[in-house]
Amino acid sequence: MTTQDARKRAEELHRESFVLDAHYDLLPLVLDRRQKGERNVIEKEYIPAFRAAHVDAVVSSLFVSERFLPEMGLRRALDMIAALYEEMAESPGLFSLCRNTAEIAEANAGGEVALLLSFEGLDPIGNDLSLLRVFHELGVRGIGLVWSRRNYVADGCFFDPVKEGRKGGLTAFGVQVLDEAKRLGMYIDVSHLNDEGVEDVLALYDGPVIASHSNCRALAPVMRNLTDDQIARLAGRGGVMGMNACSVFVADPDQHTVTERDLADHVDHIRSLVGDGHTGFGFDFCDEMRDFSAPGPHREYDCVKGYGASVGFTAELLQRGYGEDAVRGILGGSFLGFLKKTIG
Repeated sequence: MTTQDARKRAEELHRESFVLDAHYDLLPLVLDRRQKGERNVIEKEYIPAFRAAHVDAVVSSLFVSERFLPEMGLRRALDMIAALYEEMAESPGLFSLCRNTAEIAEANAGGEVALLLSFEGLDPIGNDLSLLRVFHELGVRGIGLVWSRRNYVADGCFFDPVKEGRKGGLTAFGVQVLDEAKRLGMYIDVSHLNDEGVEDVLALYDGPVIASHSNCRALAPVMRNLTDDQIARLAGRGGVMGMNACSVFVADPDQHTVTERDLADHVDHIRSLVGDGHTGFGFDFCDEMRDFSAPGPHREYDCVKGYGASVGFTAELLQRGYGEDAVRGILGGSFLGFLKKTIG
């Protein structure tokens, strides 16, 4: 297949298939803009990019940065959800908050982008398990247990080695969270957990789990990525990994410019370990939050330059010989199957 043919077929597959990104910091970005006085932010700034790649669903994180913790964590997360409701009121018919796969299908049938909510770190609930039910009622369905720091649930994994004390896995409260999540019908996401925490989840939780935005440690040896054993065990219980576009989680940016070809190598590696059906999009696009005007080398950047460029990533997979059923799974079919098994 020529490059031109692959690109054309990739564009067709994006139009024809269900396309989902399992991790994007959409609402933190939207809230920041709204607090500066902007309105209709998703309509103006993000819907055009979603449309360019025919994206049907996006999982937005509820990520709370360090400067708001601990006192403002709960308020910040609630403000993000409030911002989404305000955005839906300002831009009716373009996107909607979805709580299950039936609502995703209904939104897509009406031409809307389906938005789902997931914690990126349970910092907002502190050690109050009852708040998990409150967030469930507000529409949150995913639980990324930690970001790359310690909270009441578990220890996160740092991007780079740091001086720290003894590492821990899940706390007793963290184990309670697993049980409550299963009772409520919320899914578990192990991205950002350290190895000890991943081991605890796999040992103590018997349902399928995802790593919404993590790659392969065998190819990029950073703690944010999963080991081959973790990948095999996650896949063995029906889990899915979202391919993270951040350069340092894909390859060594000091050796060469990291591109979508390097990210496709991670899909190849997962396929060689566990077969098709366990990879998807989890791009975690962050270039808009980085200051590239600063002097010096920039090691962290998106190797897939936004949703429009995701078509090029799909074309790369086609050129590597991936069948169309496998590609449809990567575009979103595999994550949709996971959601059907977890949130219904």
